[in-house]
Amino acid sequence: MQFEILQKPTFSVLKIMLDPAETYRAEAGAMIAMSSNIELQAKTTGKGILGSLKAAVGGESFFASLYVCHTKPGELWLAPGAIGDIIHTKVNGKIYAQGGAYLAGTPDLTISTKGSFKAMISGEGLFLQEISGTGDVFFGTYGAVIERTLSHGETFIVDTGHIVAFEESVHYTIQKASKGIFSSIASGEGLVCEYTGPGKIWMQTRNLSAFAKMLMKFIPTK
Repeated sequence: MQFEILQKPTFSVLKIMLDPAETYRAEAGAMIAMSSNIELQAKTTGKGILGSLKAAVGGESFFASLYVCHTKPGELWLAPGAIGDIIHTKVNGKIYAQGGAYLAGTPDLTISTKGSFKAMISGEGLFLQEISGTGDVFFGTYGAVIERTLSHGETFIVDTGHIVAFEESVHYTIQKASKGIFSSIASGEGLVCEYTGPGKIWMQTRNLSAFAKMLMKFIPTK
């Protein structure tokens, strides 16, 4: 497999060149175009009812799209749903991503959802996708990418709506952005993640939930 990330940084697309008999996995609905010798196989993730519900809340599709290349090399073009960039990194163990950030990856990687239904009720998007195994993975972002490497013991605070992914070695805790109910309301900030190194984190410059709330102001009500 070879790849290129084109049209960076706002309308990024992922071009994957597959060899014969090679298979790649992508999030459902991410395909822009593909060579005629590539076959799309949609398979269920096999998580069970509760697991599938949790995965759906975490931004993961119930179906896995597998692209199988036949007879000769082929091209697969993918893009995330939001306007933004694409991140590539290699996994050797585990990496965690914000729900819905996963775009594509090596088919042998395992994708599961971490989080609780308490997180769903909070509306802060605290469900995480856990990608484990060895291989390549691609994430879609809303806005541009900020990459930061934390040294051992270094802490850094990120709004939950701006985090894209972080390495397994990075420890995190979730907390309120401001102390006290009044401060939280007055500041307009909700929950944040405090990350402690060592390890790498990826952030996005825009918050999709904040954008959706802004659009609500312009939608007429009955």
